[in-house]
Amino acid sequence: MTDTNTHAPRLPEFHAASATNEQQAVLDEILSGPRGSLSGPFLAWIASPELADHAQRLGAYCRYRTGLPARLSELAILVTAAHWRAQAEWQIHCPIALSEGVPESVAEALRAGRRPEFAHADDALIYAFATELYETRRVSDATFEATVRRFGHRTTVELVGVLGYYALVSMTLNVFAMRADDASAPLPFPE
Repeated sequence: MTDTNTHAPRLPEFHAASATNEQQAVLDEILSGPRGSLSGPFLAWIASPELADHAQRLGAYCRYRTGLPARLSELAILVTAAHWRAQAEWQIHCPIALSEGVPESVAEALRAGRRPEFAHADDALIYAFATELYETRRVSDATFEATVRRFGHRTTVELVGVLGYYALVSMTLNVFAMRADDASAPLPFPE
């Protein structure tokens, strides 16, 4: 077994004052957009400004402009964060999910690796779709048809986009050992 040094960031600290023109353009777009901050994977992606630019645009779409209500989108993000055990992703999105109406009991069950009890059929459907995709790398005909019947083809495609984008975010955060801005915050998942 190799030492993964999961507590120290693996990238040099980024200083906006020494940003290249390409990096500055991406920074300006991120900071002037709906996020308004560089939390999450952006400080890793900025090492590759073109990737950062494309990824942040996709992320803005997936987070703010899909056909999913914010509660369901945030639930999908929490399922993803729990699947990848992405510390910063959970630290950033759990408070957002709770504020959008995801029950604390659902969030805690996800964090602990248990199947939540859902009060809403839509929540159970998003959970079923996401967990099937992550666990089997496919979605059953029954789950797919139920998702399309409830949300339509377009939003089902967008749901796959949300799951894929936040899997990329989670992988980035995990590989580069990134944490939320508050370094003293307890980690939601064991390392």
